Amino acid sequence: MYKQVYLKRGKEESLLRFHPWIFSGAINKIEEGLEEGDIVRVMTHDNRFIAVGHFQIGSIAVRVLSFHDVKIDDMFWESRLSAALHVRQSIGIIRKKSTRAGEFPNTTYRLVHGEGDNLPGLIIDIYGKTAVMQAHSVGMHVCREAVAEALVKVMGDELDSIYYKSETTLPFKAELGQENGFIYGYTENNIAIENGLKFHIDWLKGQKTGFFIDQRENRSLLEYYAKGRSVLNMFCYTGGFSVYAMRGGAEVVHSVDSSAKAIELTNKNVNLNFPGDARHEAICEDAFKYLDDNDGKYDLIILDPPAFAKHRSALKNGLRGYTRLNVKGFEKIKPGGLLFTFSCSQVVTKDNFRQAVFTAAAQAGRKVRILHQLHQPADHPINIYHPEGEYLKGLVLYVE
Repeated sequence: MYKQVYLKRGKEESLLRFHPWIFSGAINKIEEGLEEGDIVRVMTHDNRFIAVGHFQIGSIAVRVLSFHDVKIDDMFWESRLSAALHVRQSIGIIRKKSTRAGEFPNTTYRLVHGEGDNLPGLIIDIYGKTAVMQAHSVGMHVCREAVAEALVKVMGDELDSIYYKSETTLPFKAELGQENGFIYGYTENNIAIENGLKFHIDWLKGQKTGFFIDQRENRSLLEYYAKGRSVLNMFCYTGGFSVYAMRGGAEVVHSVDSSAKAIELTNKNVNLNFPGDARHEAICEDAFKYLDDNDGKYDLIILDPPAFAKHRSALKNGLRGYTRLNVKGFEKIKPGGLLFTFSCSQVVTKDNFRQAVFTAAAQAGRKVRILHQLHQPADHPINIYHPEGEYLKGLVLYVE
C-alpha cells in the first residue's frame, strides 16, 4: 500500500481541474517514512482520495500519474506508453518510407513528452531503433527499469537499444549518483533520419537527448522559404536549420555557434547530406559579435538561442536578452528578408515573447509583418490541463 499525503483544506481545487502538479504549500502532512521518488496516494483534508503520483522534495511536491486510484505497475507503464505510441502513429509522424508526394521518411520523433502524455517527469525520444530516455524527477529515475521494460514490450522489433541520459536533468540535491548509459541493448549507430535528412545524434554528450526534435516542422517551413536566399543560422548547434536550408535551394548558408563542438557537429551533418558542398560555411563566434560585424549580408536569418530565462526570477533579464538579440537581427537583415525567431524558455509566454520582438522592431526602426506564428510540433503535445507544457514560441517575420 502506498504511503499517503494529505492536503490542506481547499487545496484540491487545481486537482479537480486535473492539473498534474501539487505544490508543497498545499500539503498539510505526510506519512512517516516517505522518501523522495516514492509513489504516494494524495488525500484531501477530509480523507478522500484524489490522485496518485511521485513524491519529491521541492516546490512541486507531487507529480500526478493518475487521478484514479490505480496501482503503478507494469500494466500501467505499458498502457501509457502504448497510448503515446498510438498518438504518433495516428498523426503520421512515424514514416519508414514516403507514402505521399512531397513527404519524406521520418524515424526521429518524441514518443513521450512528460505531462503532455500523462507521464510527468519523463521524456523519451526515438532515433531510428534507439530510444533516449530522460528523467526530470526522482520518481521517474526510480522507475526507469520498469519503464524501459514496458517500452521494449510496446515497441517490439522497432527498438533495439535504450540509452538513459539523466545526469543533468535530475535534482542534484537528491544525490542519486546517476550515470548515463545504455539500460537495454547497445548500438554505435547514431545516425537518424528526419524528414529524409540524416543527422548524427550526440546522445552521449549533446544537449537534451542529443537533438532538438521540437524544431522539425519549423525546419521544414524554413526549407520552403530558403530557395535563392543567403541564410544565417545563429546558435546553429547541430546545424538542423542549415541542412534544411540547403535542401531548399539556399544560395549560401552560414552556421554560427560559440561552441566549437557544435560547429564540428554541424559540419558533420552538412557533409553527411551534402558532401563537399561549397555553399556552406560554419563559424565559431559569439552571436552578438558576429551580427555586429556582418551588416546586410543575409536575407534569411534564424535566431534560435538557448533559453534566456529558465526560472521566473530571470524573466525580466531574459526578455531584455530576446529584445537585444532581435534588434540585432532586424538591423542586419536585408530589406525583404525573413527572420525566423524563437524562444524555448518555458517561463516566457507567447505574449511576453511577441512584446519583446515588437519592441526590438520598433527600436530597429524596421517595418515588420508576421507571416507565421510557430510552436512545438504534434509529438510534443500539450496537456490541456497543463498550459505550462507550451514552451516553444516562434515568429516568421517579413522585414521591409
